[in-house]
Amino acid sequence: MNIHLPPYVLTCLTDVTMFATALHNFHQELNTRVFVVPEPLKKAALGIEVASKTLVNLKELVEQEDFEDVPQEIHFFKHLKPCPMSYLIYFTEMRTCELRKPKAGVSFQTRFYKKELRKINKFFNRNMHFVRYMEEEHTYLDHQFFTRHAQQNFPITPMLYHYDYAEFSSSHDMLWAQVQAMYRLIHYLRDALKTLNPSSEAVYLPQKHHVMLWSGSKTALVELIYALYASQYLNHGLSDLSTIVASFEDFFNVKLDGVYKTYGEIKARKGSRTKFLEELILKLEYKMRQDEA
Repeated sequence: MNIHLPPYVLTCLTDVTMFATALHNFHQELNTRVFVVPEPLKKAALGIEVASKTLVNLKELVEQEDFEDVPQEIHFFKHLKPCPMSYLIYFTEMRTCELRKPKAGVSFQTRFYKKELRKINKFFNRNMHFVRYMEEEHTYLDHQFFTRHAQQNFPITPMLYHYDYAEFSSSHDMLWAQVQAMYRLIHYLRDALKTLNPSSEAVYLPQKHHVMLWSGSKTALVELIYALYASQYLNHGLSDLSTIVASFEDFFNVKLDGVYKTYGEIKARKGSRTKFLEELILKLEYKMRQDEA
């Protein structure tokens, strides 16, 4: 089965083809080897291995080929390298949490996870201007943030991490990867808290509608989920497919098993492969015509 390739990779296949294979293999391994592992420590260890291997491959490609021009260099350090780097940071932080958390006592573990969430909030407060720059999709400082020649003007101290090589680092690609990793870590910590305190779930999902049921087919819902995932409009494109699926399951009170298999069946359709999305378009246009009549 072919694994879904994220849109930011698809958009760069023509102009950054030398990175396409490494990034495609990275996402394929995440979906087929890492995300399917239920045990957090094993998942983190495998995720670190896959992300590290991808970064090594990307570094070798940059050393062999380098970039054709500055826009390509900016694209790499802003959109490509931060993806595996963010997963390396995320899985490392997940592993650290799993190893450091109290071994017994729900109250002690709850206090630990809440402390980690406070640390993340402090991180975002310290870097609020850069986060705002990125999330509002500005570009006027890209040549300073995401090219190698500007490093000396914008020194950044990475969390714990390696890959701080002059020819494989810009001043802010590590920070941008860290921002993406912290968003993922928030989901991990919230899930851990909900597991420890299931009766307090309303604290984390205050507006969950228990009567909101998905009455269409599960295949149609998977098609909608993949469309939103491909759009990168959820959480600025930082949410994993598994996180999006879990959110839809919570909101619509439905269990979606075999999502990747269902997506493979959708791709294998004869004729139109986006039946549900086209149905939505037709029904919305019909409603607007009715409203205007």
